[in-house]
Amino acid sequence: MLFIFPFVLLAIPFGKIKGGNLIYKLCSIWGKVWYKTIGVTHLEIYEAPHNRNQQYIFVANHISYLDIPAVVLAIHQPFRALGKYEMVKVPVFGLIYKAAVILVNRKDAQTRAKSVRALKAAIKNNISIIIFPEGTFNETNQPLKSFYDGAFRIAIETQTPIKPLLLVDTLKRLHYRSSFSLTPGSNRVVYLAEVPVNGLTFKDIPLLKKQVYTLMEEALKRYIVYPTP
Repeated sequence: MLFIFPFVLLAIPFGKIKGGNLIYKLCSIWGKVWYKTIGVTHLEIYEAPHNRNQQYIFVANHISYLDIPAVVLAIHQPFRALGKYEMVKVPVFGLIYKAAVILVNRKDAQTRAKSVRALKAAIKNNISIIIFPEGTFNETNQPLKSFYDGAFRIAIETQTPIKPLLLVDTLKRLHYRSSFSLTPGSNRVVYLAEVPVNGLTFKDIPLLKKQVYTLMEEALKRYIVYPTP
């Protein structure tokens, strides 16, 4: 991070579009080098064809701090992430995070509205976005926590298809309870089939949310063994 930080500072003046895209490319280089040094292998599994020229609202499960580099390495097209404001407090990483991520403070209605406008602006500029619909780490023993409406509301409002991603190994590689639990091994990211939203209205949000939730939950159970409720 210290190595790429000066290049991030150089990219910022190019603006939110070009500069932002450059920052994500730098982060991708950082991720590849960092994975090599810690013995983590990035793997992508495509359960359905993926069109990198299509704009998407990516949604993914959230369970580890390693989710961020996994997503940066897995998405091979311009995108922006929605991230928690608290992460800007992390030294060095926080400054890069602030430059690359659309920040949201869920406790503040004004910043929530501002982040939604920024996400829709990204889509308007042909940039995909990624949202963790659980909102925070899933600390249960089940595949997913309940989803917030945000990703699905934006998908319907902008008529942008949803592309679910599964992060199936990040918890094994780095547990959320300890920054010292990092272990080498494979880190798989699974691409599921896109979910179209053509013609849907806000009345369809509960149904769309349930459809994506079920799709992701059933797929996670194919890759991870969960305890019986």
